[in-house]
Amino acid sequence: MNWFDQSIMARRAVAKGKPGTTHQLTEVAQGQYHYTLGPNPKPVLHIQPGDVVSAETHDAFEGKLRSESDKPSELLNLPYLNPQNGPIYVEGAEKGDCLAVYIRDMKPRGPQPCGTTALITEFGGLVATGDTALLNTPLPERVKKVDVDAETGVKWTDKITLPYQPFIGTIGVSPEIESISSLVPDYYGGNMDLPDVAPGAVIYLPVHTKGAYLYLGDCHAAQGDGELCGVAIEHPTVTTVQVDLIKDWTFKWPRLENEQFYMTIGSARPMEDATRIAYRELVRWLAAEFDFDEIEAYMLLTQAGRVRLGNMVDPKYTLGASILKSIVGQAR
Repeated sequence: MNWFDQSIMARRAVAKGKPGTTHQLTEVAQGQYHYTLGPNPKPVLHIQPGDVVSAETHDAFEGKLRSESDKPSELLNLPYLNPQNGPIYVEGAEKGDCLAVYIRDMKPRGPQPCGTTALITEFGGLVATGDTALLNTPLPERVKKVDVDAETGVKWTDKITLPYQPFIGTIGVSPEIESISSLVPDYYGGNMDLPDVAPGAVIYLPVHTKGAYLYLGDCHAAQGDGELCGVAIEHPTVTTVQVDLIKDWTFKWPRLENEQFYMTIGSARPMEDATRIAYRELVRWLAAEFDFDEIEAYMLLTQAGRVRLGNMVDPKYTLGASILKSIVGQAR
């Protein structure tokens, strides 16, 4: 039996994990891509719980960095980065529900080299930024273009090939009244840059507004923990997700499930607070739904919890706290 058949999504969602109608969200169908997550744009799709959406995503730069001689400062207009597909309206979704998004597949698209990474002035984990203000001279701008192939991987150089490990860098639902930059991760999801948001995983997002308004984009072909220089291997994709709805499942921060573990996700500055949010939410999840006493869960995670660093470069940092399903299952 496939693990997904026993997932929370398959057991508790409206469509019980069964795929419905498939929708093609092409560039033409999308029209204008969005640089904020909010309730104001007109939805590009209305779907039923269980429906499948195959979306043509742009890279984080909407294709503006085309060669290694390009200078980001001349071609990019901050904060217009991370173009988002959507919003997608999910029928029946209301505040207090949970949107369950099963990431089924991701494939690179477009002419090669379709992968891009870069050094951008005052952006990155080891440089002075607007928030970490120093007198250091900025690093030189640099663009690197790479071939990305789902089978052969990411061709970094003639000697180095990285595995193709795609994931969705930015995915989220609309806040209730705010419209927030697609560069910012928070309680609604957003620009978490967490490599576990990958094919084969289900991400659970708390719904804050009628229809949920799902956004996604900023897909990465490869990324190390922390997205250190600020830019992963950004690439345009065809990303296919199955979207379902869990009624009356209310929590504060995104959750994730895959075959191996349960994860809760926190975003904040400083990094310690993001970690605290993630672990606090995992403690509460274990206590609420897996028959743990809260104090016992706290002590168990001290021994068996794991932390994954998504990014350490965005306006807020993202951490995922997880525990193996094999450990949780022993308590039942």
